[in-house]
Amino acid sequence: MSADSAREAVLGRVREALRGTERQPLSAVPRDYRTSRPADDLVGLFCEAVADYKATVDRVAGDAVPSAIATTARASGARRLLIPDGAPRAWSEALREEFELVDPAAGTEALEQVDAVITTAAVGIASTGTIVLDHGPGQGRRAVTLVPDVHICVVAENQVADDVPAAMSRLDPVRPTTFISGPSATSDIELKRVEGVHGPRTLHVLVAPMP
Repeated sequence: MSADSAREAVLGRVREALRGTERQPLSAVPRDYRTSRPADDLVGLFCEAVADYKATVDRVAGDAVPSAIATTARASGARRLLIPDGAPRAWSEALREEFELVDPAAGTEALEQVDAVITTAAVGIASTGTIVLDHGPGQGRRAVTLVPDVHICVVAENQVADDVPAAMSRLDPVRPTTFISGPSATSDIELKRVEGVHGPRTLHVLVAPMP
């Protein structure tokens, strides 16, 4: 049997099997499996996935965030910190006596002298351990999260989404977005992991029950 004959024979069987069936519109196909994957502890799943990317992650009480930021900055050896406009004022008030706070509008040359940036986030993705910034209040422009060597990111528990589609539904498509999955790293050259090439070498994530 030739290839063309075999192809026609197979297609003929398919047509015969489908004969008499009604074609169902795609909109009628149930797709709940793509939008809901229940988890007993979605925030815990997010924390585990973040840690898998060699980032440090801690769950803290809402009123303990300023002290947790200070402890994290201190442990990383950071002295010059940048907190973008729109971040909770309590953070700056708790840090200004011990650390030098850099002007959020600092230019690139000044950013190179910043030890750590402290930001909020837009969304956290539990299934991938990814943090998404849309550079709204408390997140700063993209440069401030790429130039400093340390990024301390505070994610609210209610910002954690199940998966990428769920996260995207929370984002404004016209805003700039930055996806962060662990510290910046590459293995392009001889498959050797090098960190801090395209962004912060160190990522600390604080997860809190913030509004």
